[in-house]
Amino acid sequence: MAYSLDPISANCYPNTTVLINKFDIRDEATLSEVEGTLTAAKSAQWLNAPREDTFDFEHYKAIHRFLFADLYDWAGQVRDVNISKKGTIFCPAEKINEQADKVFLYLKEQNFLRGLAKDPFVDGLVDFYCSTNMLHPFREGNGRTQRVFLSQLAQNAGYMLNFAEIDGDLLMIATIQSAQGVTDLLRSVLDGTIKQINL
Repeated sequence: MAYSLDPISANCYPNTTVLINKFDIRDEATLSEVEGTLTAAKSAQWLNAPREDTFDFEHYKAIHRFLFADLYDWAGQVRDVNISKKGTIFCPAEKINEQADKVFLYLKEQNFLRGLAKDPFVDGLVDFYCSTNMLHPFREGNGRTQRVFLSQLAQNAGYMLNFAEIDGDLLMIATIQSAQGVTDLLRSVLDGTIKQINL
């Protein structure tokens, strides 16, 4: 589902909600298909050989750039438009960097969730998931960037988080609920797929 915003000021082709892209694809369904294929391959490449391991906002932006650079000129750049989706209003564009500083500093203060038993690890992951979801720093591709970052973060902390095992519709419902402050379903969904690994 597309974000709610003014297409005139939002990097879209005239009179459409199709994002201006390097392939000059003007059909939303075709663009979505190409985007999905490219980013799935790029996600696997990143997780197989991560290019960053600082787990800060620059790392987060680097993932977005890696996933979307073949499609969009603004890959890896913080959005400059306000967006909302399914009733959720995300962080105002002018506040993103300020909020990101707080979110990623808190993650650093939590030692990037390392050294935690499973229950507190899941709690920390849910908290970070909610924070980055509300941040929604990019014009498009926030969920995919978030999932790659979280998977790498989990692995760095001694856990395996495989989003391929999670029902996408259920995760969407859990994400919407978490944006309203109800995190029980999100915690259950993530807890069900997280497994401890030997580092």
